Amino acid sequence: MSEAQGHGRGADGSAKPSKRDALIEAAFELFTAHGFEQTTVDDIVRLAGVGRSSFFRHFPSKEDVVFPDHEGCLAEMTIFLQEGSGTEDPVIRVCDAARLVMRMYAGNPSFAVQRYRLTKSVPGLRHHELSVVWRYERTLADYLRRRFAHRPDGTLRADVIAASVVAAHNNALRTWLRSAGQEDPSAHMDHALRFVQNSWGPEGEARSADEEDTDDVVVLITKRKAPMWRVVRGIEATLDDR
Repeated sequence: MSEAQGHGRGADGSAKPSKRDALIEAAFELFTAHGFEQTTVDDIVRLAGVGRSSFFRHFPSKEDVVFPDHEGCLAEMTIFLQEGSGTEDPVIRVCDAARLVMRMYAGNPSFAVQRYRLTKSVPGLRHHELSVVWRYERTLADYLRRRFAHRPDGTLRADVIAASVVAAHNNALRTWLRSAGQEDPSAHMDHALRFVQNSWGPEGEARSADEEDTDDVVVLITKRKAPMWRVVRGIEATLDDR
């Protein structure tokens, strides 16, 4: 469907926003000018030029108009996880699912930054945002529980990895938002999620603290009767060359 078909055309031939988009635009204009708490639903519908029933047809509450894109993104994430073959690494799969959320934010940087600043200043919105984040985490955990159902610690493993992915995503998102959306969001996301993937091996195996990479093994060939000081010096020289 083209933009003209989806939104119609104004008198000047320009694309006419949908009622939903008009409500979002009006809400943020009023929130910026007067504050979130001081703005009422009636104020929003009056500025948007739509009826009160139209508002509640699109948004259950005033808080929901601040997060208009999360329902669609959550549905997209759910489908993405369901469409997995079941043979892919589950940790990589949930990390890729988290990238869908970052892509949603990055698709409209100015709106994302505006929402970030508004949410920081309104405690009630921060609480609402936490409930949204919890739904993402639950979706990731549900997928991982199915993948780890054969393990005695499957539920614990799923919950811990899901929480780690969400924490990494939020860290990357906040870093990008603090740059006012000017930096590369994918670079921050890749860095944060790499930390999660490096913390868990294939199939969600946690890396042991005493696990060593082959790069950390040093082999020194020396004569049996060589003095210890020479052996030590040989090891030090080998390490210095790495």
